[in-house]
Amino acid sequence: MSTKTSRLAALTSSLLLAAGAALFGAGQAAAATADFGYVALGDSYSSGVGAGNYDSGSGNCKRTSRAYPALWAAAHSPQTFSFTACSGARTGDVLSGQLGPLNSGTDLVSITIGGNDAGFSDVMTTCVLQSESTCVNRVNQAKAYVDSTLPGQLDQVYDAIHGRAPGAHVVVLGYPRFYKLSGNCVTGLTEGERSAINGAADYLNAAIAKRAADHGFTFASVAGAFTGHEICSGDAWLHSVNWLNITESYHPTAAGQSGGYLPVFTNAA
Repeated sequence: MSTKTSRLAALTSSLLLAAGAALFGAGQAAAATADFGYVALGDSYSSGVGAGNYDSGSGNCKRTSRAYPALWAAAHSPQTFSFTACSGARTGDVLSGQLGPLNSGTDLVSITIGGNDAGFSDVMTTCVLQSESTCVNRVNQAKAYVDSTLPGQLDQVYDAIHGRAPGAHVVVLGYPRFYKLSGNCVTGLTEGERSAINGAADYLNAAIAKRAADHGFTFASVAGAFTGHEICSGDAWLHSVNWLNITESYHPTAAGQSGGYLPVFTNAA
């Protein structure tokens, strides 16, 4: 064999080996993608209350394909997707009924939790039905709970998630501010009440962010995404109070899930 022929054969062999390595690497990458597991935990902000089109099989949990976890899963096609978030859930409900799908193979976890523990539904009801001073007092009670009790409850949830899925990337999402101050609402709550409620949301988010960071989790704020889309903004991604469907009051609409929560979660995932 001539020197020229030998060099050609060696080059051909090298190219074939490189191509094989590339294909093998691509196969490994595909396998890694195929093995990806995502679990969505939390309360009504994760189940999708307010977005409509609820899965009848989810019962009172009111999970929907319009919620950000389902939208993310549809776009990224994880091999396994477990959606256990449930309307009305508190930290204890996550611990007792939502953690089953978590395991050592779970790669990604999302969660919104803490608002119901802090009594935010009762805060909103109080503020809608009673005086401004009563509203502010109830907000302050909720903030005191956030200081004294909620951190320990969040620690229990976050410890349990890490214990069951130690290798997972955990994204803890916050809650939006509800009102655009000096907006276009001419009736309903006073500006003082709206300001107090927004302040409570910020207070709750700060506490959640601190506990998430202390556990090595990623906190993803949605306040910026909802800016300009609060109640009284003229382009709200949140339901105002609705006495005919009280459950959906103060929850994101379908646009709030797809335009607010989804891009924030996608950037953090």
